[in-house]
Amino acid sequence: MTESLGFEVPLGEPFEDALVRTREALKAEGFGILTEVDLERTFLEKLGQAFRPYVMLGACNPPLAYRAVSDAPEVGLLLPWNVTVEAHPDGGSLVRLLNPDILLTAGGLVGRPQMKEIAADARARLERVAASLRGPAAPDG
Repeated sequence: MTESLGFEVPLGEPFEDALVRTREALKAEGFGILTEVDLERTFLEKLGQAFRPYVMLGACNPPLAYRAVSDAPEVGLLLPWNVTVEAHPDGGSLVRLLNPDILLTAGGLVGRPQMKEIAADARARLERVAASLRGPAAPDG
């Protein structure tokens, strides 16, 4: 059985609104944004190539990261959790959240009970982020 790379959440709203809601949903689950890469701007500046709005967010939940790196320092190579928000070519936007189970497999950490527990916690949090995004858009206020 192949594990999916991440969770996809198609949204009918514009890219900028999806980006704001994604940040808010991550924050509600204890994730801060450590890095933000704007691929549209980067590709234009570095390659002279146009690209759709596409942002990569490096999200970190400090308690989970601390536990993970304390148990397996090499897991730092796989952090922070990556989340992407992009404008969908047919309208709306698409959010992708990395599946923490992939980190266990890629890092060869499946046999480590503490890492399985951390990944399960992260997965539950990211699934709640996805569920929050799938819900109705927050009213302007």
